[in-house]
Amino acid sequence: MRQVRRGPAAPPGQGAYGGVPQQPSYVDGHGGPEAYDSGYNTGQVYGRPAGGPGGPGGPGGGPGHGPGPAPDWRRRIKWTAITVVTVLVVTTVGTYFWADGKLNREVDLATVIDRPEPGEGTNYLIVGSDSREGMSDEDKKKLHTGSAEGKRTDSMMILHTGDNGPTLISLPRDSNVTIPEFKGSESGKTRPAMGANKLNAAYSIDGPTLLVRTVEFNTGLHIDHYVEIGFAGFANIVDAVGGVEMDIPQDIKDTKSGADFKKGKQTLNGEEALAFVRTRYALAGSDLDRTKNQQKFLSALANQVATPGTVLNPFKLYPTMGAGLDSLVVDKDMGLFDLAGMFWAMKGVSGGEGTSMNMPISGSAGNGNLQWDMPKVKQLVEQLKNDEKVTVSGN
Repeated sequence: MRQVRRGPAAPPGQGAYGGVPQQPSYVDGHGGPEAYDSGYNTGQVYGRPAGGPGGPGGPGGGPGHGPGPAPDWRRRIKWTAITVVTVLVVTTVGTYFWADGKLNREVDLATVIDRPEPGEGTNYLIVGSDSREGMSDEDKKKLHTGSAEGKRTDSMMILHTGDNGPTLISLPRDSNVTIPEFKGSESGKTRPAMGANKLNAAYSIDGPTLLVRTVEFNTGLHIDHYVEIGFAGFANIVDAVGGVEMDIPQDIKDTKSGADFKKGKQTLNGEEALAFVRTRYALAGSDLDRTKNQQKFLSALANQVATPGTVLNPFKLYPTMGAGLDSLVVDKDMGLFDLAGMFWAMKGVSGGEGTSMNMPISGSAGNGNLQWDMPKVKQLVEQLKNDEKVTVSGN
């Protein structure tokens, strides 16, 4: 217990009015002249002396009494990097499963009978159909599609990818071919061969599997993957990427497709692009010139989709993927990497890394259909099967 120790009495003449009275000091209860002074008399009642251990300027000072420890930048950078990588991985994986779930895998190539042996590289059969599924009357009028029921093939191409660059071959829909014996996709019944017909008749009779069967039978080339897109989907993809720049080779006006273009470079929106690739009657070469325009446009579209401005911009990438995946019909074995490989190969064609051509034509058949130049076709198919550089020229 602390006690109050009073000092000696004030000298004469000093007291309450003659001087400052001596203040009492507080000491521990042990007493004695060496007893610990609490510091009251020095004014340091609380804390420790300034500058000493624990003081504002000394070691161990509390917050606000001096600079704290330096930030650990290595640790911050490490955790920032881990966070960024984690977000990227989660986003990528989520995008993959979202996109994979949107693919319409409706075509079962396993049901196609009497198929040629697979060769080197990969062969895609790419089909543009005139399907109007999901289109309103206003859409049909705007896109000049008409209102025909069902769907037919508006364009057909074989894309070969391999070690010698991609090769894109258009198959004119008026090609004179034999529709071979086939098994009905719905009935399961085997149907006899149907003599000479237009190539696009195969699709009208029994859909994608008979078209694949007919292409394989008449070329001897194994088709690995099937990809189909309708009118509306095509236009939506073009609009999603912000349009596609094309160099129109000549003035074109076609009331049936809705095309009305002046010669020269211009950016086509979805409606204009569909009119351009469907134009037939305004071209001197009819179907052959039309297929060349389709090749040019699809290659330019693939090139636009594969640019950093689309791939690295989520506001363009996701609408483009959504528009494309919603409208594509593919085979059951088609994966996202197969689809990406197809687009990348078509980009290569537009970039000059590959070859684009029509199927070699020798003239017209007796029924007015286009007759393939079979010696050239045989040579072309052998080069594709062996994944050799294509030396055959088309029309």
